[in-house]
This record gives sequence, C-alpha cells and structure tokens, in this order.
Amino acid sequence: MKTTIWTATLTALLLVPLAALQAATPPAKPNIIFILTDDQRFDAMNAAGCPEIKTPAMDQLAAEGSRFSQATFMGGNTAAVCMPSRSMIMTGKSLFHCKGVIAPGAVTLPQLLRQNGYSTFTSGKWHNDSGSLLRSFEYGKGIFMGGMGDHFKTPVVDIQNGGLVNHHEITEFDAEVFTNNTIDFLTNRPKEKPFFVYLSFKTPHDPRVVPPRFHQMYNPAKLSLPPNFLPEHPFDNGEMKIRDEKLAPMPRTPEVIRQHIAAYYAAITATDDQIARVLKTIDTLGLAENTIVVFAGDNGLAVGQHGLMGKQNLYDHSARIPLILRGPGIPKGKRSEALCQLFDLYPTLAAMAGLQSPAGVDGKDLGPVLHGEQTDVRTATFHSYKNVQRAVRTHDAKLIEYLVKGKRTTQLFDLKNDPWEMNNLALDPAHAGLLQSMRQQLQTLTHDYDAPPLGKTVNSEVPPSESAE
Repeated sequence: MKTTIWTATLTALLLVPLAALQAATPPAKPNIIFILTDDQRFDAMNAAGCPEIKTPAMDQLAAEGSRFSQATFMGGNTAAVCMPSRSMIMTGKSLFHCKGVIAPGAVTLPQLLRQNGYSTFTSGKWHNDSGSLLRSFEYGKGIFMGGMGDHFKTPVVDIQNGGLVNHHEITEFDAEVFTNNTIDFLTNRPKEKPFFVYLSFKTPHDPRVVPPRFHQMYNPAKLSLPPNFLPEHPFDNGEMKIRDEKLAPMPRTPEVIRQHIAAYYAAITATDDQIARVLKTIDTLGLAENTIVVFAGDNGLAVGQHGLMGKQNLYDHSARIPLILRGPGIPKGKRSEALCQLFDLYPTLAAMAGLQSPAGVDGKDLGPVLHGEQTDVRTATFHSYKNVQRAVRTHDAKLIEYLVKGKRTTQLFDLKNDPWEMNNLALDPAHAGLLQSMRQQLQTLTHDYDAPPLGKTVNSEVPPSESAE
C-alpha cells in the first residue's frame, strides 16, 4: 500500500514540472511579410467591389484574411505623399509627429523586430534616408531609394555588411525583380530566426507601362467612368499644377481618362501577378501556418475623379487605401468597417510579435478589432495636405476645409448616402448642426496631432531634393 502511494506521488511530482514547462514554452514568433503597393486606391481590386479589374492574389488574401475597408492614410507635407506615408508606417507616428520623415532617433518597426531576434529583409521602394534603412534591415537587395523613373529603368542598391553597395540600374520589370529578390531571401533565409520581409512595389505609380500582356487585358473603350468624373476640378484646391495633374490635359475627356484607367488597372494586375508568386512561395516552403501577410497601399489616386489625376487631395479616392491581414489567429473572410490608418500597423504587428511599442507611437493596435473584442479603435480620422487642406472623416461624414490664396472653401459630404463625394452639403441649412459638429472634431484632432492651422507653413523636414516622385 505504501509503495503504491509513493509511486503515485513520485509520478505526480515528475509530471507537474513537465506540464509547467510545456505551459511556459512561448509560441513561435510569427514571420511577417509586409507587401506595399504605390498609389493603389482602396477600391482598385476585385474583392473591394471593382468587377472590371483582375486581382486574383489580392482577392485570395481577402478571402483568407481580414480586410479593413475604411483604412486611410493621413496625408502629406510634400507633394510626394508616399514619403511621409512610408515614414508613418515605419515609425507608427502621425504626420506632424514624424514630420514626414524617419527621424534619426525613431525606432522603426523592422528595427524593433531586428532588435528582438528577427531577420529583416527588404526589396523595392524605400523613399527615405539611408540611415533608417540600414538600422532597419540586416539584408536587402534591389532597393529603390526614390526619385523619378519608369518600371524598366530603376536605380537600386543592396545592403551588405551594414552598408549600401552595388549601386546599379535594373532594366527588367521592377516588380518582378523585387519579387525575385524576396523569393530568393525566403528560400535561403537564416532558418533559426523568424523573419520580417518588406516588399515595397513601385507599381502602379506612373508611368504605367508594364509587360504588354497586362495591357492587353484591358480595353479602354469597355471600361466604366467613375460616377464622380469631372472634366475639371470646380475650384483651386491649392495643388492644381503639380506634375500628377499634368498627366492628362485639361479639361479631362472620357476617352483620355478611360485610357489612364486601363493603364492603371494593367499595372495593378501586373503587381498582383507578382504577389501570387510570393503567396505560392509561402505555401511551397511550408511557411503559411506561422506567417502574417500584410497587404496595403501607401495612398490612393484620383485618375479622373473630381477632375483630378493625382493624390494631392483629401477625397476618399486618394485618402483611402487597401489593407488586408492574413495569418495565424486572423479571422478568414472578415471585413471590418473600423476607422484605421496606416500607422496603426506598427503597434498591431508589434503586438502580434509579442513586443511593446516604443513611447511616442500614435497608432492603435487593431488586434481587438480582428478578434471581435471591439468594432473600432477611433471615432474619426484626421487628414492633411500641406498648409492648404485639412479634413476629418467619420463613419458617416467628411468635412474638408481649404485655404488657398486667402480664399476659404468648405466641403461637407454624407458618406453613407454619397460615397462618391458629389453633393456638397456645407451651405445647406439643414446640415448646419452636422457642419458645426464636424468642425469641432476637426479642431480637436488638429490639436491632438499637433497640426498647424490652415494657412500656416508646415514645418517639413523633407529635403527639397527628395520631395519629387
């Protein structure tokens, strides 16, 4: 009897530490692949409600992950809004807190992951300074630092031993080269570490010339014009003569805009084709179960809407962007209406990696939304372009205020009933209460984000030589 009791006790003592050890073993940190496109509007994919565009890989991500249909970027203090957009992504800071660039003391998202055991790699568009690039990434190949160029003539550089080497020009389709570099890293990566990959395409940014087979998919004559197409913008928004607005003559004609839409769709489909290769590589290498894939755009684009061509404005076609997350623990086929912004990805991904975001990060963790614990992380979003445009956006309405050459213009839109932002309610007495409420929210967010008021020169730290796209 005593022997039986002793044996049972010994067995229990041996099993308890083993169970405790198993419970204490942390799960493997997830790999992260962050895919960013350049100038892709929120609805420029089939899964977002555009039946004319072919985006099977993006649609696959939406079906297998969670899509944030109301995601936006905050804006820019330079015409090349992709630079501050990337700065906000990398730092988790809002526009006027990061001042449009990655500051020397800012801990970037890949830098944080690198400091905590991740291998970090990038290929494609960086469009920020070399110092932040080198402290963020241990590996890099085919990195485009910014400036003008086409998709078959791209100056790039590699990272090697903590420095930038091998400055050269690639003369093949840039999206394919960036993808080749990424697949090569995934195949030959250090296997003992989790990884963070940042694949940043130049497409569908103009000039929108991609391999011919993608252009052949789209007949301009058969494409629809957006409901808010206009030959010209109805007033001076403070940026009517920027290079983006010179891509098509004014007044815009339906024929010319359809040609631009066809080229835009072709460039997006060409990018989607490369994303498909990345997704296939993830599956082939057996990485899918522990790899988070983030797909996003840096900003939108007008392409004829409101009589505009570019992204130097605060309408939804330019402020809203695609955003999808897929991976372990992320619901499949979910569509969230949460108001979120690109700099929310920093704390979201840091939390998924089990890390605390540094002090000063403005973004909000989207994890509670993904897991159904919350429906939103904020009630409104703030938007700004230079010192001439400010906006506030809620689920139901948007207010845009302009101050150009001493003239004030106000636009108020009912987003629920007027998603194309065609009917300005600012002068309608029936909406005076809404106008007052939105102005109060704009004032509050202007203060919260330390934004200067309209008309005051924005303190941009973007070097003039770096501000052109």
